[in-house]
Amino acid sequence: MKRTLKRLLLLVGFCLLAAVGFIGWMAWFASAAVSLKLNDQNVVDFDIRPGLGLKGAAQVMAAAGIDIPPWQFSLLGRLAGRDRTIKAGSYEVGPGVTAWQLLEKLTAGDVTQTEIVIVEGKTFLNLRAKLDAHPDLRHDSAGLTDTEILTRIGAMDRHPEGRFFPDTYLFARQSSDLTIYRRAYQAMQRRLAVAWESRDPSVPYKNIDEALIMASIVEKETGSPTDRGKVASVFVNRLKRGMLLQTDPTVIYGLGEKFDGNLRKVDLLTDTLYNTYTRPGLPPTPIALPGMASIQAALNPPATDFLFFVARGDGTSIFSKSLEEHNRAVNKYQRGRG
Repeated sequence: MKRTLKRLLLLVGFCLLAAVGFIGWMAWFASAAVSLKLNDQNVVDFDIRPGLGLKGAAQVMAAAGIDIPPWQFSLLGRLAGRDRTIKAGSYEVGPGVTAWQLLEKLTAGDVTQTEIVIVEGKTFLNLRAKLDAHPDLRHDSAGLTDTEILTRIGAMDRHPEGRFFPDTYLFARQSSDLTIYRRAYQAMQRRLAVAWESRDPSVPYKNIDEALIMASIVEKETGSPTDRGKVASVFVNRLKRGMLLQTDPTVIYGLGEKFDGNLRKVDLLTDTLYNTYTRPGLPPTPIALPGMASIQAALNPPATDFLFFVARGDGTSIFSKSLEEHNRAVNKYQRGRG
């Protein structure tokens, strides 16, 4: 009997000791500063999407550069009774933040945030103006050249056009505008890479940059979901046959500030780097920010024999296989002779 009681006391003591050790270990984890992989603004930024649980949030933070074991952070939240109160939004954390502070930040619901919408079809010039005018951003890009912005966000590209993914971006007020540039750039890199890997092997692009250029042309040529693929097929067919692309949006882009809203015949005949009436192949850079639908259309166009298209006037186009068919369509839909 005495021996059994002694064993029981030893077991209870061991359990108490283990419990104290566990509590101490969790307390140390909760209060110790976590290691961060900081960007050049000395912060780590990440997005928590609606419906994401605590473990998922921890995985997002770890992927963003916060050195925190997701399972341990999730356990801390469950022990604190805060595992079901995660708030969606965009967050920034700086040096010295602890696991407990991260948990409080995610669950308090007092994070002030706002958003910016980057629209498909806009140019980088438009994007800069929009970010420059946003009252809730810290304008760290003020005075920087386009090239300097690319350098600051870690981009290897020489030209910014088309490199930023159109989407809605949530952010904490007074976040750096460079953070938005970086996030939009990285989003485009990720999405374009995935689309490139699943491309139709017959598309005639030499590299992923040419695919992005084509996507930007498709974006500017039509906003119709039903026409987008066929527009891409026209340009792909022309490239394969060595025909001039002859697309007005590239000419307009090449005119820059000289364009007054009226594209004239002399503009089509004046040679520039972006005039696809005078120069074969694709222009040297994208001409706008393409959305995902245009990227997919450029990389997986439907198989057609179309070589021409003309706007109907209702937002859609009519497509033709021959110049004779195209001229009839032009007479009908643009000259009113049909």
